Parts: sequence; structure tokens; C-alpha cells
Amino acid sequence: MINTPTDARQDFSYTLRAKIQTITSDFATKSGWRSFNPKDFKIEQLIVTIPHLARVFHNYRIAHISDIHYGQWISAERLEGIVQLINKHHPDAVAITGDFVSYILDEKTANMITYLKKLRPKDGIFAVLGNHDHWAGAEKVKELLQKSNIKNLTNDIYILRKREATLIFAGVDSAMIRKAHLDRVLEKMPSTGPAIMLAHEPDFAIKTAQTKRFSLQLSGHSHGGQFFIPGIGTPFRGHLSKKYPHGVYKVADMTLFTSIGLGTNTCWLRVNCPPEIAIIDLQRGTQE
Repeated sequence: MINTPTDARQDFSYTLRAKIQTITSDFATKSGWRSFNPKDFKIEQLIVTIPHLARVFHNYRIAHISDIHYGQWISAERLEGIVQLINKHHPDAVAITGDFVSYILDEKTANMITYLKKLRPKDGIFAVLGNHDHWAGAEKVKELLQKSNIKNLTNDIYILRKREATLIFAGVDSAMIRKAHLDRVLEKMPSTGPAIMLAHEPDFAIKTAQTKRFSLQLSGHSHGGQFFIPGIGTPFRGHLSKKYPHGVYKVADMTLFTSIGLGTNTCWLRVNCPPEIAIIDLQRGTQE
């Protein structure tokens, strides 16, 4: 198993996939197949009820994206178009749940920050890393996030304050790389207040829900399997996305949303599984 960037670069399979990425991306660019078309993207609009949410956060809007895998199917033009689509929905916050890159992290892929800087949420952009970010080079990805003014919630929290109310954004590192440290996150969290977890791998929701401290988890990783068969679902489920591959779930008392993501991995094909931008409006419980 590939566990570190160094191991990944030495691994034959990883090197081969990097070469495939370069060849297919260059060919697609020269052929004019990497242009942006807003009709290619699904806007998934959701309402999530959060217990004990303060009135000031009622209808708070989060734009959630995942698995950009920049440099493959997601080109510069497509990423710029995605940013424009998100900005049109006027989000209060943007959440990005990992896998910014795939197998290559060089100057060409690093220019993704040119477009991510154009995101215009009112309160900030929050992100965690995915397994591919570690394989390509986690420290470099973190540098790019910092340059993009994206708050890196790797095993960390951010307390958003409005008037005297709070909304907590928390995040764990990639569970697939065995770097998700939920205990460290809980140590930093106040004992009360609504909280949202960002975790790349959706099946981590089982552990998140057990804490009874989070109302919502946002995840990606699965790509929705990239193939969806109506009435059956996706036949392709990877590690830590077998139980919750796409859509909305209830895990104990916590809501989980698994994005089918924006980009693709080695296989660029999607069937009945279009790239997705989620627009999530938070609402107060009816009892409050």
C-alpha cells in the first residue's frame, strides 16, 4: 500500500498513472475536450436541520465540493467555471473535502490556486486533505491552501462567531492514510455548540457519529463510483466509501452528505454520475 509521497513516487503503478495523466490531459487539451460547460455539472441543493442552531445561522449557506483532482478531467478552464458557478450562489462558506490533485503536483497543477483564490464566500473556505493529496505531497498541498487563503482544518477546528453565537467547523486528515485523529479534534472543541465535520472518506462518519458531537459530516472520496445504475446504485465502491458512497444518509443522529465529486481519477468516464456542486442551507430545528 502507498502510504507516503516518497513511497508513491517509487511505486511503479503510481508512476504509470502519472504518465497516463500527462498523456491523456495533453491530448484532451490539444483536442479541445477540456472546455467548461455549466450543463456538465449538477447543482445539488440540500436543506439540513441543525439542532440548537442559533437564529443568526438560520439559512446559513455552505457550498461543498470535493475531489477536484486538478490536472485530469478538471482543467484550468473547468475549474474557473466551477468557481463562477459557486460564487453565483453567494455562499456564506465553502467546504472542500480533499483530493485537490491526483498523481502529479508540479507548477502546472499548482496554478489551481489562481482559480481557488477567486472563490468569494462571506466567511471563508474550509478544507481537509484526501489520500491523493498525501500521495502527491501533503506539505506542498498545504502550502497551496495557505496561498489561496483556505483554512486548513487538518485535525483541527475553526469557531465561526456571529454576534454571541457560534458554528464550529472541524476536520480530520485522511483516514485512508491513517492520519485522521478525531481525538485531537475533540480536545480542541468546546463542550457545546453546533458542529460540522469535514472528512474526506465518508465511512469515517461511523466514528464521527459515535461522538454525538456533530450534526453534519461532509465527505467525498467515492466519486459516486463514477458509474450509477438506476435502481441498483453504484457497483464500484472503494475503501472507506463502501457503506455511504453518495448522497444523504442518517448515521445515528448525524446527517452525512457524500459528494460524488467534481473530477475523475485514472478513468475519466462518468455514467449517470455527473460532477457535483452541493449548495447546503442550514436551518434551525422546528422545536427551537
